[in-house]
Amino acid sequence: MDNRQKILAKAEELFAAQGYNAVGVQELAQAADVTKPTLYHYYGSKLGLLQAVLEDGFLPLLQQTREAAQYQGDLPLTLYRLANAYFAFSKARPGFYRLQLSLWFSPPESEDFDAVRPWGHRQQEMLEALFQAAVRDHGNMKGRHRRYAATFLGMLNTLISLGLNNLLELNDELVFNAVHQFMHGIYS
Repeated sequence: MDNRQKILAKAEELFAAQGYNAVGVQELAQAADVTKPTLYHYYGSKLGLLQAVLEDGFLPLLQQTREAAQYQGDLPLTLYRLANAYFAFSKARPGFYRLQLSLWFSPPESEDFDAVRPWGHRQQEMLEALFQAAVRDHGNMKGRHRRYAATFLGMLNTLISLGLNNLLELNDELVFNAVHQFMHGIYS
């Protein structure tokens, strides 16, 4: 693993464990066994490093979830695939998932919230597009795509948070029950 990758991996680990604001540049450099100038050479700043960590995690998450969110006429099946994709990613990258969730609760004027905001918008847009596509089969959903997208992602993130904290198991049964519960709400 080269220095750039070591810094990135240690930053994700430390930011997830302690929070972005609690970790200093010196601590990051020491954890990655590099000098501060080396860290600055690759990432420019602590914020630049956070942005790189977010890109490194969100690009594969969005690729996996976009594939799962392709609507083909069966909304429950699509939501099931999507929930499975989120659960699988959160289990594969628990530190990253915990980090990105925590950043959503940063003050809205903070640099860490500014860094995560565009990635949240991409997820929201993807989910809105899914629900808009489903309107042709479920006319009563028209005009509700924004709420449905936010509610579905919020439900998944809550379940994932519980899973990351070992309060429930992220498995197929939970996916089925969560999608089933969600579907009863949106079809009424």
